[in-house]
Amino acid sequence: MLKLKAGSTRNGRRAIAGLAAITLLSGVLVSCSSSSGGAGGTLTFLTNAESWTHADPNRNYTGQHIAWFGSFMHRTLTAYARAEGAAGSEVVPDLATDTGRASNGNKTWEFTLRDGVKFEDGSDITCADVKYGVSRTFATDVITDGPTYAISMLDIPKDKDGASVYKGPYKTDGNDTAAYDKAVTCSEDNKTITFNLSRAVGDFNYTVTYLSFSPVPKAKDTGDQYDLAPVSSGPYKIEKYKAKDEMVLVRNENWSKDSDPIRNAYPDKIVVRFGVAEEVRDQLILNDSEPAAFSLDGVLPTNLATVFNEDGTPKEEWKSRALNVYDPYVTYTAVNVAKVPCVQIRKAIYYARDFAAILQIGGGPAFGGDPADGVIKPLMGLDYKKVTGLEDFKPEGNPEKAQALMAEAKTACPDVYAKATGPGLTFDVGDTETNKKAATVWIDSLKKNAGINLKFNFIEPGQYYAVVLDPTKQGDLSRAGWAPDWANASTVIPELFLEGAGFPLSQVGKDPAYAEFKSRAEANLQEPDRKKQGAEWAALNQYVMDQMWVIPGVFSKTQEMWGSKLEGVFFWEPQGAPSFGDIKVKS
Repeated sequence: MLKLKAGSTRNGRRAIAGLAAITLLSGVLVSCSSSSGGAGGTLTFLTNAESWTHADPNRNYTGQHIAWFGSFMHRTLTAYARAEGAAGSEVVPDLATDTGRASNGNKTWEFTLRDGVKFEDGSDITCADVKYGVSRTFATDVITDGPTYAISMLDIPKDKDGASVYKGPYKTDGNDTAAYDKAVTCSEDNKTITFNLSRAVGDFNYTVTYLSFSPVPKAKDTGDQYDLAPVSSGPYKIEKYKAKDEMVLVRNENWSKDSDPIRNAYPDKIVVRFGVAEEVRDQLILNDSEPAAFSLDGVLPTNLATVFNEDGTPKEEWKSRALNVYDPYVTYTAVNVAKVPCVQIRKAIYYARDFAAILQIGGGPAFGGDPADGVIKPLMGLDYKKVTGLEDFKPEGNPEKAQALMAEAKTACPDVYAKATGPGLTFDVGDTETNKKAATVWIDSLKKNAGINLKFNFIEPGQYYAVVLDPTKQGDLSRAGWAPDWANASTVIPELFLEGAGFPLSQVGKDPAYAEFKSRAEANLQEPDRKKQGAEWAALNQYVMDQMWVIPGVFSKTQEMWGSKLEGVFFWEPQGAPSFGDIKVKS
């Protein structure tokens, strides 16, 4: 599945800056596709963001970014099938000839590259290019914000601080490159790559669907500047990329459909227009002023009634160019535990907020979702169990419960109490009109019901995660959301709460409860019995909520809309985003 919702109003694969997008999940996919129409034309995307958060494949870690760049520019060893519904969750070969061959009790995996796969300059993509691309993950001081599965899974020793002894391709001093070369090897013909893992991973072929396992040509790598001009292995290449202006993709003449069975490359050109004001963006679609345009930011709550009926279904005139579906995400507010080391304060926030009013600003239940009780969604099956201890939750807020917790906090953690009731807590959210409206509700309800003061830090949506993933810049609270990378909560609980993991916004490492949590989570990653493993993930989800390391939002929904000249749109379940590569422009 996937991960974070992006920092705009509501999109992406892994995390969400969208404060008001509190919503539900499910495996429901809705198709608005058509089979007519062929290749050609210019496909335009509109967004309020001033740029992509990242274009570098090693730094892409939102569903929307992975779906978009994975459709147009970056290939991986395996990928998800381009299909609606459950069929879209099937892993299929991409750069590789098959979905991988496991041995050594699932601790060794090898993949052989197809013939004829090339970069945009016409050079062959080799095992060495994939190996080099993966190596960049380890340069955590340069290649930031991306997934860290390579670090956690490859059989590379850790130093006394728990960090990998391999530091990536940019450092020479104190860098154990031999350890990496042992963990990732290439065959003599440079066609087969082998990964040696530190533990059994039966679904490692799902892991390599991530763009962090894409090939990168070493000679073209510019470190953190690679973000501005990554080399394409897909059907399109960058002609222009300028923040606050636009990105233009044109056809990659060295891409071949014969070597890429899963991508279609329908449009002649793809344009992303950045910095489009939210209302302007919506009106361009609503009025069909740009019929070949797609909104990357969904639909403003104020415009939902124009497109959808009260029950959330598209109105008759919108059935072919809008959808409202359950997505795979759980939204939440991460509490920076390092800055709010008081469980009573954290719980008081949960009980004090006016959840119902915040949800209504985001469009109400038909477009939002049901209250979440943790970070694992019910459809995870083995990994989900209803969280207990939250029975005093009331959608409109529970001032009695919140005030009782604040009274405890005044004695138990006076310094944090003084901060929360005095200068206040800083709350990071994406800079959108919806979030600004919701911020007022948060401020008023927490002040009224718990005496807590909030200060909002509104961040440009395209840069949201670059800010909050930096501990030196992150505030006390940060809006986010997560979906599993695949159907195992091993891609949820460890990724959100273990130090050094992919998305540790809660900064729980110094919490007294962390030691036990870490021990149990790390042990569960080694558990071979899937039923036992699932039960422990459910128990650890309960543990997280007992500590209130996050303030749960909703199991979420998402809305999309596009112009009348586009067809082939469907919701791609594993990425939690539309299948952008299947969109056609009608002639």
